[in-house]
Amino acid sequence: MKFKISWPTGIIIAIASFVIFILSFVYKVTFMPEYDHHLVSEDYYKDEMNYQQEIDKQNKGANLKENVTLTKNSEGLLINFPAEFDATKISGTISFQRLSNDKIDFIIPIKLESSSFFIKKENLVAGRWDVKIEWTVNNIAYLFKEKIIY
Repeated sequence: MKFKISWPTGIIIAIASFVIFILSFVYKVTFMPEYDHHLVSEDYYKDEMNYQQEIDKQNKGANLKENVTLTKNSEGLLINFPAEFDATKISGTISFQRLSNDKIDFIIPIKLESSSFFIKKENLVAGRWDVKIEWTVNNIAYLFKEKIIY
């Protein structure tokens, strides 16, 4: 016995298969937690309003004789602040943001005794990090941003 499908039936089956295929992807991306999609910032409209201030702070840091530097080594990440400032007067925060997983993001307050700050490798998962260092000295705010692969 031969099973024969006419061409209109074949077109309907192909279109229905394609629609089911697309809807399965929409379902997976919308409802399954392993395809979690999240924003980099929940308050991105508010962040956008402050963007010019961030640019000004970054330019202040770039105009220094020596800006903040990041150095990777086998034990972790070494952050060096400009030696022209008294290290005990530097305050601020260091934030590490992982775009692929916001659950491992963290922020460290800056309290220095020397011009260096060390972060142990146990705190950093291998991969790409967005590092944002906001620091203040003598009531002048500076900002340093860099993307690193650790």
